[in-house]
Amino acid sequence: MNRWVLLEHKILSNNLCDIHYDFLVEDKLDCFTWKLQKIPLIHKGFVKIDKQINHRLVWLSRAEYKLSNNRGLIKRIDHGTFTYIYQNQDAQKIKFILNGKLLKGSLTIDGNFCQLTKNN
Repeated sequence: MNRWVLLEHKILSNNLCDIHYDFLVEDKLDCFTWKLQKIPLIHKGFVKIDKQINHRLVWLSRAEYKLSNNRGLIKRIDHGTFTYIYQNQDAQKIKFILNGKLLKGSLTIDGNFCQLTKNN
């Protein structure tokens, strides 16, 4: 099955709260993972995105989770299934059709940026 999830990752330290988002896409044995500083919204421009190491499949089904060693709290923001539209050989440019509630449409990842547009 082609599942994906958008996780909010809060890290609390010294009265500071750092929030970023993790976007995970199911692959056969694990999940391709990217870190986003904000949630991409339809036709709101590009969002900075950084490729991370692949994450375990268990993250696709967790709604909330407290990480060990004060690494933060994880909360699922959105999830659903996807369809691959395009992927080049070095996986620097990928395009998905997402069917979530918040992320619904065509998500293009191009290097260190992503953009969500309405699915035509």
